[in-house]
Amino acid sequence: MAVRGAACQAVRQEPGGTAPEYSIIVPTYNERENVAVLTWMIDKAMQEAAVGYEVVFVDDASPDGTADAVRELIRAFGPKRIKLVTRPGKLGLGSAYGAGLAHAAGEWIILMDADLSHHPKHLPAFIAKQRATGADVVSGTRYQLGGGVAGWNLVRKLTSRGANILASFILGARTSDLTGAYRLYRRDALAKLLAATQSRGYAFQMEVIVRAQYSGLRIEEVPIVFVDRLYGQSKLGVGEYVQFVKGLLRLLVGL
Repeated sequence: MAVRGAACQAVRQEPGGTAPEYSIIVPTYNERENVAVLTWMIDKAMQEAAVGYEVVFVDDASPDGTADAVRELIRAFGPKRIKLVTRPGKLGLGSAYGAGLAHAAGEWIILMDADLSHHPKHLPAFIAKQRATGADVVSGTRYQLGGGVAGWNLVRKLTSRGANILASFILGARTSDLTGAYRLYRRDALAKLLAATQSRGYAFQMEVIVRAQYSGLRIEEVPIVFVDRLYGQSKLGVGEYVQFVKGLLRLLVGL
C-alpha cells in the first residue's frame, strides 16, 4: 500500500498522550478506494490547522473490503489516530454518527463523507470560524459566496437548491445549506441533536440543523465546494427525495 510509508511519516501524537481536541466521524459503505486518500488529505489539513485529531470510520459491513482498508490505515497511522467501528449492516446515517460518537474522544466533532465530496482543505476554515465566533455548530454551505458544486448536472443542481429553498421557506430556517453533511459540532450539542432527530436519509441533515436553530444553538457557516464523488456510486436516489419530503412534513408539524 503506497500511502502507508508516507502515512507513517505524518503520524503525530498529542502532548502527554492527551485526548485529541477534534474527532472526525466518517461513515462508510463501499469506500475502499477512497479511505486512504481521504485520510492523507485530512492529516495534511489538520497539520495546517495545528490541532490534535482522530478519524473514526464507521463501516456498515461494506462488501468491498472497506474495513480491511481502514485496518491498514490503523497500522500506518496508529490506533490513536485512526479508529474503526464495524456494524453488521446498513443501519442508517444517524445511528452511524451515534456509533462514531460513542467511540470518539474529542470535544469537537466533525462529520464528513468518505467519498471525497467533502474536501479536507476546508477543515481549517471550520475550526477558525468556530474559534472566532464561539459557535456551537459550523456548517459547510454550497450556497454562499465562495461555495459551489462541481460535477453535478443542471437537474441535480436545481433539485438540491430547490429543496433547500422550499425547506427554508416552510421551516423558517436561517442556514443556507440545510441538506449539507459537512459540519462541525460541539460534542454535547451533537449528542442532544442525534437523540432528538427522527428523520432518515436525505432529510436527516435538514432536521439536525433545524433542531439546532430551534434549540437556540449558535450556528455559523463557511463556504465549501462540494465535488461529486470520483469513485464508487452515488447513494442518492428517488427514495431519498421521498424521505426528504416526509421529513419536511414531519418537522413542520413537530417543531
